[in-house]
Amino acid sequence: MGMLTIIDTCRDDKEKMDDCLSKIDISARHLLSLVNDVLDMTKLERDTFELEHKPFNLDKVCAEAGEIVRFQAESMGLHVEEEHPDVHTVNLLGSELYLKKILLNLFSNCAKYNKPGGAIYTRQRELQRTDDTVTYEFFIRDTGIGMTQEFIDNHLFEAFVQGENAARSQYGGTGLGMSIVAQLIHKMKGTIKVESTVCEGSSFTVVLPFEIDHDPPAVETRFTQTGDLCGKRLLVVEDNELNMEIAEFMLKGAGAEVDSVFDGESAVKAYTDAAPGTYLAVLMDLMMPVMDGYAATRTIRESGRPDAKTIPIIAMSANAYAEDVQKCLDTGMNAHISKPLYKEFMLETIKRFV
Repeated sequence: MGMLTIIDTCRDDKEKMDDCLSKIDISARHLLSLVNDVLDMTKLERDTFELEHKPFNLDKVCAEAGEIVRFQAESMGLHVEEEHPDVHTVNLLGSELYLKKILLNLFSNCAKYNKPGGAIYTRQRELQRTDDTVTYEFFIRDTGIGMTQEFIDNHLFEAFVQGENAARSQYGGTGLGMSIVAQLIHKMKGTIKVESTVCEGSSFTVVLPFEIDHDPPAVETRFTQTGDLCGKRLLVVEDNELNMEIAEFMLKGAGAEVDSVFDGESAVKAYTDAAPGTYLAVLMDLMMPVMDGYAATRTIRESGRPDAKTIPIIAMSANAYAEDVQKCLDTGMNAHISKPLYKEFMLETIKRFV
């Protein structure tokens, strides 16, 4: 809120406004991360957490995680060294989302508790392979403040606990990251080993088994041209006016023509009143008054129109766990975009279908 006050009083200072916007973005992403950690922990404690079992590419996951940690580390003045010669064109079955969450939580801690001018070293290597399974080791070491063995043995994986010398105001976070990491690794039938020396640094070794994907999907072409939706007409269904404004801004900025409705019943009417082929895709919110997104999707699919079975329907929802995504697919939707909306991912997803 303070940054908004500064912006309000410095509207003619573009440099100051850009600085404030950057800090607002960082704070918003941090808040989202905290909320997600609390939600993850709640589902883990209730044992309602479901792991995905989908095709994914391991070198892609490592590259994306590496890119994020390099950005975070370099912004903090840290040096990053990576080594993963065994990770090349490795197609697996499992949970890409939660593997990335494990790696990013460990990377984030190694950056957060490091020293000025410190370093982070990461390595991924293959330990064992059969015809259908493979086991990988993910190793990360930092030059940070370190931990005592007593803390590792008794407190590291407890919820809402941070380092013994870590003031919450200095390092931030909820203290849930390592607890979530440990529980996810357990659910994935893996192990984690932690070694540390106070004032010298810590190392984390995670070992995880995966199934090998013998029939991987074709590699998707990455969509980056923001104007490539030019002239394409989309139906956006969203009951929240702020979310609608954001979606419209992103889509129109990419050249799309947008028709907007605010509930599922209106979405069905807009679709059925228009000539077949009018809309190249429907972006569908899930929780709405009058008729929700699931019912609207089923109604569209069962309408008997020529494009009823083929028109892409893409969910937009803050419910982004594996079971939520699967429910959308089972209902007849083609894909899922999680909120808050990120422009590049939203456009990439739409471009897969139009």
